[in-house]
Order: sequence, then structure tokens, then C-alpha cells
Amino acid sequence: MHASKEILTVEKKIARAEALPEFRSGDTIRVHAKIKEGAGKERIQYVEGVVIRKSGKGATKTFTLRKMSDGIGVEIIYPMNSGTVSTIEVVSRGDVRRSRLFYLRALTGKAARLKSKDSNAGNAANTASK
Repeated sequence: MHASKEILTVEKKIARAEALPEFRSGDTIRVHAKIKEGAGKERIQYVEGVVIRKSGKGATKTFTLRKMSDGIGVEIIYPMNSGTVSTIEVVSRGDVRRSRLFYLRALTGKAARLKSKDSNAGNAANTASK
């Protein structure tokens, strides 16, 4: 199906001016979000967690971030084109085989950790040199 020209023009208006870094499910990212406080005050607060899902396309693209807060799992859904998301930093790349990581909800402690692609590349180089 092709989108109509009107829909495409609206999506271009909504789209972000600056590009966000590429990330996928399993990556640990730090989101700098704008938070409004009281009368006209605004500050930036960062939230760090694991991306458990990316969905949508175009103007409705979103991602779900899961973090632990005092031993309780908190999931936040951020729109990609939202003005509340200031910047995104990729802290580490996760080595996962799924696009939806809902199984992390049932895991706690060390079991909830994901392998890092960065550490796997280092281990492969070490074993190859031996």
C-alpha cells in the first residue's frame, strides 16, 4: 500500500531535524528527556535502560525502555519523533536473537543481564590469537 501525499507531508513536518543514533532491541541506551516542572521550568533528566521493543514506522515510531528502579521494573514508551526526547546515547550493544524481549519481565538479578556484543568480539579475538 502506498501512503497518500497528504500523509507524507504531515510526517515530514513531524519528523526530527537531527538524526538519532541507530539502536535495536537488547541495546542499553541513555535517553535524555525533557521534563517540565512547575511554572515554565524545564530540565533534562536521563534514563538508562534496555530497549525491549521497537515498533511503528514513520511518525508513529516508538521504543520501549525497561529499567530497574529500587528493585521494581519500570517500562517507559518513548515516541521517536517526540520533542521530549532530547538525545539518545548507546551505552552498550546487546547480543540478542529476538526483537521483542518481553521475557526479561520475568527474570530478576543476574539472570536478567544480557550478553554484550562488545565483550563477545573481544573474547573471539583473544581465542583466535592463542
